Amino acid sequence: MSSLSLITKQHKARLERRIAGSTNRWRFPKQPFTGDLLSLSQMCKALSIDFEEALRNPDRLYISQIQKFFCENFKNKDIQSAEADVILECLGFKWELHQPQLFQSETLAKLYLKALTQGTTYPLRELEELLAGAPVPSTQSPKKTKEKSPAKRMIISLKINDPQVTKVAFATALKNLYMSEVEINLEDVLGVLASAHILQFSGLFQRCVDVMITRLMPSTISNVYEAGCKYKEEQLTTACEKWLEMNLVPLVGTQIHLRKIPQDLLHKVLKSPRLFTFSEFRLLKTMLLWVFLQLNYKIQAIPTHETVMTFFKSFPKNCCFLDRDIGQSLRPLFLCLRLHGITKGKDLEVLRYINFFPESWLNRVTANHYHALENGGDMDQLKDLNTQAVRFGLLFNQENTTYSKMIAVYGFFFKITGLKHDTTSYSFYMQRIKHTDLESPFVVYEHKPISLRTARLVKYEIRAQALVDGKWQEFRTNQIIQKFGLTKLSCKSHILKIQTVGIPIYVSFAFIFPPS
Repeated sequence: MSSLSLITKQHKARLERRIAGSTNRWRFPKQPFTGDLLSLSQMCKALSIDFEEALRNPDRLYISQIQKFFCENFKNKDIQSAEADVILECLGFKWELHQPQLFQSETLAKLYLKALTQGTTYPLRELEELLAGAPVPSTQSPKKTKEKSPAKRMIISLKINDPQVTKVAFATALKNLYMSEVEINLEDVLGVLASAHILQFSGLFQRCVDVMITRLMPSTISNVYEAGCKYKEEQLTTACEKWLEMNLVPLVGTQIHLRKIPQDLLHKVLKSPRLFTFSEFRLLKTMLLWVFLQLNYKIQAIPTHETVMTFFKSFPKNCCFLDRDIGQSLRPLFLCLRLHGITKGKDLEVLRYINFFPESWLNRVTANHYHALENGGDMDQLKDLNTQAVRFGLLFNQENTTYSKMIAVYGFFFKITGLKHDTTSYSFYMQRIKHTDLESPFVVYEHKPISLRTARLVKYEIRAQALVDGKWQEFRTNQIIQKFGLTKLSCKSHILKIQTVGIPIYVSFAFIFPPS
């Protein structure tokens, strides 16, 4: 071949052009994006591809073109009786697939295109002929050949190292290439999610995410959260955080599954202002139980509270638990607790009995309590309602029509109440109560201080949350500053009225006593 013809051939190949999108904008295919962003934008619109993703991953253009081709040309083709034209070798099996379905997976599409163009002189031309539905001429025989399928039968291989991908899960993922509503079992959903991630099968991946979010429970939350972190799926991690904010104390904290909650997830939940708890002491008990279960792997049943207390008490008295090497890494968790919200005398005795906290922490709590009692309940050191308020909670279940609980802080008594008006209407409020109106006043006199002040300034917020169709509904009052008296007109808080079909309803009452 003469040098002139060689130059001409190279020149023609270099100047080969293709129309982009549905307009007359042109570009050179061997230079993916030559600065013609308008051309690229038009092509992306025509193929329904995200523009930013096309810039990051140019191969996506070829895959999407072929996906579109197969959808348009094989949409109504009966494949149940058709012979498989692609064999996928994976996990020790040979999976028989068909081209129109294969291109729903970006991973399989890339493997197929790589195998298709391997060893050809003009791979771009062959891809274009595939898209056009034209037969690809053989480079080995000059004889004319009969028309054949626009895609070749071939074998492709995929190596998977993810232990979550089982043969059953992978088979379910491949089945979803052919059927849009394949049921995904809860036991297999993690494996199917992992398979969809490897296959880059976005539709199936999102279905798995939806299933995992709607079926969160104590036994699954740790695996779902770890999957969200592993595959960088923010929907999963956020759903786990919100679910655990409500269920850490009332549900997970009563089951052995508490052991599996990752420390980083626990830390996020403890810092959240939406965290639900019946009281600050109940939250502390839940956290102590979590630590106990981390250190006692063989225990397979929830121990009694006394067993947990005895365990921590058994450490030498010369050093508290959080100051030991074993407890240093847990300090960030317990710094999130609001120990100043533990005001009952017997609960404060437990704090010292277990030798868990540094002496400086306990002294600060004690000093704050003495200061508040000497100043009529004023909590001078507390300013921020979101991060410092004392919290109490009601869990309003299906069977409740009226539910109330008595709470006492620094000699002031309040009743927090929830009312059900009909199937979807509820109201929640708090009300100051005279100590002489309590059901068991002799118990109060024996164990609690009593304030005789007729008015108490309170800064508070009432918040209610319920899960409806996999999404959390949140209702709340503003942060209100109100002077609570003992008369009928001044003893009741603002009423939070809500409409929801969600059950249970997690109701939190958060307040501080500002200086009067």
